[in-house]
Amino acid sequence: MQIEDQVKMKKEIINLRQADGLEIITLVDNFSNVLLPGNQTIIRPPLAKKGIIPKNTLLAEHGLSLLVNVRVKEETHSIVLDAGYTNVAVPYNLEYLGLTLEDVEAVVLSHGHMDHVGALKEIIDLAGSGTKLIIHPDAFLPRSIQFPSDQRVFFPAFPSLDTLKEWGADVMENKGPLLLGQDSILVTGEVPRTTAFEKGMPGALIKRNGKFISDTFKDDQSLVINLGLKGLVVISGCAHSGIMNSVLYASQLTGQKKICAVIGGFHLSGAIMEPSIEPTIEEMKKMDLQLISPMHCTGFKATTRFAEEMPEAFVLNSVGSRIIL
Repeated sequence: MQIEDQVKMKKEIINLRQADGLEIITLVDNFSNVLLPGNQTIIRPPLAKKGIIPKNTLLAEHGLSLLVNVRVKEETHSIVLDAGYTNVAVPYNLEYLGLTLEDVEAVVLSHGHMDHVGALKEIIDLAGSGTKLIIHPDAFLPRSIQFPSDQRVFFPAFPSLDTLKEWGADVMENKGPLLLGQDSILVTGEVPRTTAFEKGMPGALIKRNGKFISDTFKDDQSLVINLGLKGLVVISGCAHSGIMNSVLYASQLTGQKKICAVIGGFHLSGAIMEPSIEPTIEEMKKMDLQLISPMHCTGFKATTRFAEEMPEAFVLNSVGSRIIL
């Protein structure tokens, strides 16, 4: 079903319902460590079950999948953001953690890359036929990368619309902002590019009208939750549009200037992206964040710098962790 954009991409304020609490459970991320300490903000999965350390453990992979639970008064609204790289890790980790997706209202795809859609069929199966799948139409288009060495590689084909429907998904294509969870969760839709230092993903190509052209990642989108006086929480998949662009747009859409937390993939990994690390950190430091948790494609160097420059707000993520706000 094609959705009419609920809000035109202008400076119109979206009435994002205030949430009373937020829980983000990492179903898949690049990193897993069973020995990380927790606190009131981040709860780690137990090392032992019934006093015994199991032989198996949670699986990490180069991908991202988050279970987002938003509490509004006596209601809880649950969605899944992204589906990891393979069809193995997400269902395995759900079973290991003793979690189900029966209450999930929707699955949101941050963009169409393979490391965010791998277990999509399994997630739809677990959530139940008729589950809403929020996706930008560009996610269906073929993609490739042209490296500076002239090597060209192609991304795996994205599942067709017919295939997604066969899986039981209620496909809802969005370009603009969209409200879910009785207006308590905002999907940004296309993110405007406003910063000077965030330049996308050089070498990325997308096939449009029969020709491969530079990929500007129109399908890149994030989630936004409003915690009232504490501020906004911005949750990104890869932030190919730029994590600061995503945060700025969240603020523009909601009229809320205060940012509480920034969580997810910031795509600052690799030599091409590393020049954006320091200006991103400088802008993040201005926001007086309660929490920042870089994940997935942020990269070791950038993650280390965030830990060094923002030690009070920084939280190292790991598979199975629960971030509580």
